[in-house]
Amino acid sequence: MRAVIVAELAFSADDLAQMRFAVSPMWEVVTSYQLVMSGSAHPVHRRWLERVCPQVAAAGLDRGWLAKLIRPGQYCPDFLTPTPGGPAPDLADELAAVRATSPGRVHQDLDLLRRKEGHLGPRLRSLYADPPSCLPRIAEEIETYWELALAPYWARIQTVLDADVYHRARQVAEHGAGHLFNDLHASMSWDGNSLQLIRRRTLARESTGPGLLLIPSVFIGAGLLSRETPPDPPQFGYQARGVGTLWQPRPVARTGALAAVLGRSRTRLLIELESPASTTELARRTGLSAAGASRYLTAMRDAGLVSAHRSGRSVLYARTAAAEAVLAAAGQQTQDA
Repeated sequence: MRAVIVAELAFSADDLAQMRFAVSPMWEVVTSYQLVMSGSAHPVHRRWLERVCPQVAAAGLDRGWLAKLIRPGQYCPDFLTPTPGGPAPDLADELAAVRATSPGRVHQDLDLLRRKEGHLGPRLRSLYADPPSCLPRIAEEIETYWELALAPYWARIQTVLDADVYHRARQVAEHGAGHLFNDLHASMSWDGNSLQLIRRRTLARESTGPGLLLIPSVFIGAGLLSRETPPDPPQFGYQARGVGTLWQPRPVARTGALAAVLGRSRTRLLIELESPASTTELARRTGLSAAGASRYLTAMRDAGLVSAHRSGRSVLYARTAAAEAVLAAAGQQTQDA
């Protein structure tokens, strides 16, 4: 991916017919890792950074493969963000594509990285020399980062991303693609048959694949990110709508109504999972025994209301999208009462 730095991208009827959106876990991995490594006190993501940065450092993820491949504000090798095969691939699908990257693709991306930075360090030289043996290790490190930094929060993140895609799809359905492009980003404008991109190096349809892929992200800032690797369609990553609400506390649900269905202890645990937490921490907050909290969390995990993610020696529990929907419905009942 490259930071967008005036170019015109022509569209045929076929290109417009192939335009689509996708939510990509690997785009969130790359952009969130850049934010972690930037050391900035981000006004929106501050709470997330305060929790995640120490865990990333403790796991050594600030000095491994990712630290060499994903640099804040720098070119990131395109093979780390493979073209999503559908609207919502899971991480396993995208990691399979990363592991299967051809040596030629790896060499092309690393050659570009070397031209931009002047050299490749020992770790990246080993990747250049033997991609098939190094790519699985990179994928393993990505999985570790995902479990620490993104998986416990994915229900929240995905809610924002899905809402953005729904809003953009409605724009296309109601007003057409031109309205979508004019609203998507300040550097974009639509003139009837081509997309104008302001302050950008050259971009021509001849140097891209057909169609267009638009990818919302909660971790992209005000800029626009792009990926052009023929024969894939060009990809543009942009900041999703509603990012400012991502980490805000949710409305407190009517515990009495939920407790009548789930039980008081399970309801209390769900409400306490505003942020991912371990069994020990949840037991301390709720006054339950550790064994009791563990039993209830296991039952809710089996029911699809919580998920479990390893963080070092601990296991963090997080609410799933199903649990968020239940609590949101209960919160709406409270407002309507």
